[in-house]
Amino acid sequence: MGPAEKNHMISSDKHRMRSVEARLDKLGLKLPGVLLPQKKGDMQKWSVIACDQFTSQPEYWKKVEGLVGNSPSTLKLILPEAYLEKHESELEIDSINRTMQKYVEDKILIPQGRGFIYVERSTPENPSRKGLVVAFDLEMYDYSADSASMIRSTEGTVTDRLPPRIKIRENALLELPHILVLIDDPGKTVIEPLAEKVDLMRKLYDFPLMMGGGNIKGYHVIDTGMLDDIASALEMLADKDSFLNKYNTDPKCPVLLYAVGDGNHSLAAAKAFWENKKKSLSPADRISHPARYAMAELINVHNDGIKFEPIHRVVTNVDPVMLLESAGSYFNDLSGCSIMSENDIASDNIENIWTESSSFHIIVYQYGDTKGFICVNNPAYQLETGTLQAFLDFFLNKNKEAKIDYIHGKNTVLSLSAQKNSIGFLLPAMDKSLLFKTVIKDGVLPRKTFSMGEAHEKRYYLECRKIR
Repeated sequence: MGPAEKNHMISSDKHRMRSVEARLDKLGLKLPGVLLPQKKGDMQKWSVIACDQFTSQPEYWKKVEGLVGNSPSTLKLILPEAYLEKHESELEIDSINRTMQKYVEDKILIPQGRGFIYVERSTPENPSRKGLVVAFDLEMYDYSADSASMIRSTEGTVTDRLPPRIKIRENALLELPHILVLIDDPGKTVIEPLAEKVDLMRKLYDFPLMMGGGNIKGYHVIDTGMLDDIASALEMLADKDSFLNKYNTDPKCPVLLYAVGDGNHSLAAAKAFWENKKKSLSPADRISHPARYAMAELINVHNDGIKFEPIHRVVTNVDPVMLLESAGSYFNDLSGCSIMSENDIASDNIENIWTESSSFHIIVYQYGDTKGFICVNNPAYQLETGTLQAFLDFFLNKNKEAKIDYIHGKNTVLSLSAQKNSIGFLLPAMDKSLLFKTVIKDGVLPRKTFSMGEAHEKRYYLECRKIR
């Protein structure tokens, strides 16, 4: 092949790539410029779990600190929420920002080039969970309760929780995603086909995650043909006629293509920061500024590796009997309820009492050695989570000394609720296949409605991207 032919081929490839990127732009996606550690041998110490996990178990994070030691690690680029009340946040954020700068300047982190990353994650519970690391256009995302955007929250956003997260992002050089965003792709047309093409991609990492997180592999998706296939599959999901037929909804209903599964408040903070940041930018600079985008992992809700787990509640610094009496009064004033102890239940397993009936909701409780359930008649909410959370919000507003925590595992709930002045509430899992339809028809779910897997299956920080 002569120089002319080579130049023509290069020009053709560039034109095709620009065309694919233009299509991805309309779908709210950008090819992120990812940074990864230069020394691959330390990847296990580098990658730590999302900061909002194990918030009631600071001993988990102490063990992580011991494992990491002085090695470069994402632990030094985040602030675990288990420490929020004990640490000086301003000093911590300054230290994080300096460490980000150092990791880039000292070439601990090096650019990998622009592209998606195809991810395969295994855990003790799931042999394979497939995902795609992308950058989302925050101009196409709205976290308000009545959002009609292409990218939407699945749960209500508590705006009071945003300022600390915005503060962390304000002067940060890098972002590290623990956000998981879902697509409703029953035909498995977008992400899953990449599993058959891993031999054609450059492997970026492959290592066991610390603290029982399983194993993770990542492959660079830069081939225009693969990107073209991804764009085409997403365009089919975003097609208005297909969308209306799929969900049997009103023709005026806007297309929901992406639903935020995990990290809702982190993405909302990125959006709030961008809305403020762009005020100081020219129209031209707004188009390509890196803070306009937020990196996250895209996952198909129908992937076999995705399992919706319930998020339970534990209330501490409270008299459990008094709380249950308050619950009885609250629900009886609305539509009636009954509160029963384990002695009143014939079932060997109290959780067998859960039902799909829409005429009442059952919420299981435990404190000390006492178990039972609250049966709420004619609930105002579709899910048990909404029924319980409405009461807990009411109760906590009147009892400021009481504290609530959201727990991802049944055994942890039982352990914490066995402690003095504590009560735990167990909730049933949500059917994941109903997620998009519920959000489209009913709006956002009550906060902390579901968890995508157990706590140790959450996303680990790994890839970085410059945001300024």
